[in-house]
Amino acid sequence: MLKYMNTPHEHHDEINHATGHSGSIKKMAASATLHCLAGCAIGELIGVTIGSTAGFAPYHTVFLAAVLSFVSGYSVSTVPLLRVGTPFMKALRLVLAADTVSILTMTLVDNILMLVIPGALNKNLGNPVYWLSRVVSLGAAFVAAYPVNLYLLRHGKGHALTHHVHCSY
Repeated sequence: MLKYMNTPHEHHDEINHATGHSGSIKKMAASATLHCLAGCAIGELIGVTIGSTAGFAPYHTVFLAAVLSFVSGYSVSTVPLLRVGTPFMKALRLVLAADTVSILTMTLVDNILMLVIPGALNKNLGNPVYWLSRVVSLGAAFVAAYPVNLYLLRHGKGHALTHHVHCSY
């Protein structure tokens, strides 16, 4: 998928043939991971806020947060495709193919950490432990999903699929 150069480390910063653009694939992976993180974080925060405020058990709160992280993550990726004229079903299929592995990775890491950090799912969202736990868990989710996105981009998958659509309109 990438144009290889003479040195073993330069080929990753040359041309991504999946998108046809030059630039660092590592920067694209970081951007894709931040994009997924933003979408996931929206759903996670809404889910935990609802679950904590409503008095749900921690596992029910995490389940709600996970479901909403997929909904918001997919929405954050689908809306821009719709704006450039991609038909809804095509946009949805692209987003499901591009984002599912990244969102799944983030959601698993984030929610596992929120369950194991003592006090992370405290019912009081004004508690600093909750917010520190949230920063740690979302940071860890980014760290876990970055190599996933890098791998996918290097193989013409993941956000390379949606980036290609953005560039073709």
